[in-house]
Amino acid sequence: MAEEYKVLLSDFVREVGLEVVYDPGDLSSTYIKNNDINRPALQLAGFFEYFNSDKLQACGNTEYAYLNGLDGETRTIRLDQLFSHRFPGLIVCLGRDPFPEMLESAQKYKVPLFKTDLTSSELLARGIAFLNVQLAQRITRHGVLIEIYGEGVLIVGESGVGKSETAIELVKRGHRLVADDAVEIKKVSAISLVGSSPENIRHFIELRGIGIVNVRRLYGMGAIKNSERIDLVVKLEQWDPERFYDRMGVDSEYTNILGVNVPSITIPVKPGRNLAVILEVAAMNNREKKMGYNAAQELLGNLGLEMEGTETVNNWTDL
Repeated sequence: MAEEYKVLLSDFVREVGLEVVYDPGDLSSTYIKNNDINRPALQLAGFFEYFNSDKLQACGNTEYAYLNGLDGETRTIRLDQLFSHRFPGLIVCLGRDPFPEMLESAQKYKVPLFKTDLTSSELLARGIAFLNVQLAQRITRHGVLIEIYGEGVLIVGESGVGKSETAIELVKRGHRLVADDAVEIKKVSAISLVGSSPENIRHFIELRGIGIVNVRRLYGMGAIKNSERIDLVVKLEQWDPERFYDRMGVDSEYTNILGVNVPSITIPVKPGRNLAVILEVAAMNNREKKMGYNAAQELLGNLGLEMEGTETVNNWTDL
């Protein structure tokens, strides 16, 4: 069974900037479990089939105008029906004051009531974006995540292969560390993964023979970043003379993480190889491929050859 994630209602209120009209006293103990925000137009008309009470509710211009056109008795009945479902909270948009009947029903069923100057579209865009990240499916994996020329590069490999040493060299060269040792990966959309560090080890990195160092303290705020999209997976492994390594970049390799295929490459490690420079080139080359340019394809074209590559997808079990 998939793990269920939730976010505190108080965190949502602070992030979106809502004004509290009525607080039953449990904003810091009420959780949101659904990443959608509903506009209850049909529900105000009395239709509650398929209504999901886990969602926050937003009263936009249309809903407010509809309620304003009802007589007081009918408005009381419709709002009482709505609030009886005890959803996490209702937000009135465009800076409008909630109807007295709305406040009465909120107090009756102990449902938090808010207002905001945002339009309903702005509220939904900002609120759902926040909830998508906070409620995203996630996993934690051993590795290092670093931003190189704007590309999020996830470095994986066996312990002792040189991931952290490569990361600190990249930081010295002006790139930014996101996470070392444990990378928390969230699936924020059907095609996007965002990585970050657990808060208790954020900005720290382990270097064998030296110990733990604080990258932010040593190199400054410009050397760290709290989160980054994962654009490329680089697997470091000890050089195996019996193994064939791709020298042209014709074959396409992907790593499947939470159902998202991320471009990946395998880099053999042996004395004399400057891994920091190699990863810089890998990041820039990955960006060029996303923009539609493939150096191997151009070279083969210049030689009058056709590019016949294969596509391989590895799952996390292979890492």
